[in-house]
Amino acid sequence: MTAIAAWLDPSSSPTERPKLADMGTATRELHGSVDANAPWLHPERRTIQRDLGGSPNVIAWQEAKAGFILAGDGAWSELPQLYARYGTEGTSELIAALRELEHARCAFVTDCGMQAVALTSDVALAHGGHAVVMRQVYNKTRAFFESTARRIGAQITLVDDGDLDAIAAAIRPETRLVFAETFTNPLGRAQDIPALVSIVRDARPRAPHLRLVIDSTIATPWGIRSPLLDSGIDVVVGSMTKAIGGQDAALGGYIATNDTELGNQVMDLIAMRGGILDDDRARRVLTNLPNAERMHALRCDTAARVASFLAHHPRIERVFHPSLPDHPDAAVIARDYVRTGSLLAFRVANADELRHRAIADLLVSCGVLRYALSFDGLVTKVNHHRTVSEYFTPPDVVARLGIDRLIRLGIGIEDADDLIACLNWTLHQ
Repeated sequence: MTAIAAWLDPSSSPTERPKLADMGTATRELHGSVDANAPWLHPERRTIQRDLGGSPNVIAWQEAKAGFILAGDGAWSELPQLYARYGTEGTSELIAALRELEHARCAFVTDCGMQAVALTSDVALAHGGHAVVMRQVYNKTRAFFESTARRIGAQITLVDDGDLDAIAAAIRPETRLVFAETFTNPLGRAQDIPALVSIVRDARPRAPHLRLVIDSTIATPWGIRSPLLDSGIDVVVGSMTKAIGGQDAALGGYIATNDTELGNQVMDLIAMRGGILDDDRARRVLTNLPNAERMHALRCDTAARVASFLAHHPRIERVFHPSLPDHPDAAVIARDYVRTGSLLAFRVANADELRHRAIADLLVSCGVLRYALSFDGLVTKVNHHRTVSEYFTPPDVVARLGIDRLIRLGIGIEDADDLIACLNWTLHQ
């Protein structure tokens, strides 16, 4: 007879609780270890769920959630861990860091940068609504907006980056969203933030639901002189896979806003369908965050040196990087930006699309630059833009957008002279 046999008879039970010490070996060993690691439901590590202790603690959590929604002072993404799809200890800590970085009342961490764009779009863009989107946004972002518009019965207007008059003219009473990136990929255009804010502010009397959303992945919060939310931007989105993660070790994205109504709607959507960053990746990003800013500054400085070298090279037709003095947005960059990003692109003189692809492959034969997507990791990445980003786009469309015949570099933390040596060797072969 086991020590807990008296508790196994359905017709009666002792008045005292069964003791862990009297239970089986598997149960004793597991729960003895879990108790030592409380409130986590694993003997050795933090878990995606935690021991909540009972219904009074859950009721207190629910009331705190209601308080956030009613008070309009932040979003319930800040609440302590209840259920992993809502958030974990790691996401809460990372959210606090991002709120400070972006000067935000609300922040959310997502499983990738596109998730951040999608959540913002799904909350802001309604049936019958309209969005103004800059033409040079990331192609997956543009495709998402267009597919969403078809699905929900909304409309999208694409406007050239830098054409402020066209942006103002495109806004109409049903416009709910103006979306732009700074800097753009791959041509490195910089948005005139004060001008965009002024356009949206002036349009709100006739477009009352209008919000201005900026993707600052390339510029980063460290690269802009004044925090975007302080400047009047409604929502900032970004990919933490890039500079904020900084090591190619964690996929993630984020949303930051001072619009608490939108923020709580975003959090409600996350709670229903998921999309939040997992605990392990959140902790990985947070641990590296103090080092990430320094590494981003290094990459930006190196990118400016590489861009300058290429701009003066006899075999280069054009270089695209915000640091260059002939950049179309040079005055805006000098006024509003303190870093010019780590991503650059260049076009080789007298070389067609196939030749550009071959040059990219030759460049990686040096063994320093690696053929890969993304940017802001440890190593410098090179790729042929048409092959990796516009493979299925018709050639005439690629040419019309001005993104044909491009080799793209995502600068890493190597010495600038070493990268320049590899580039120069390749261009002379």
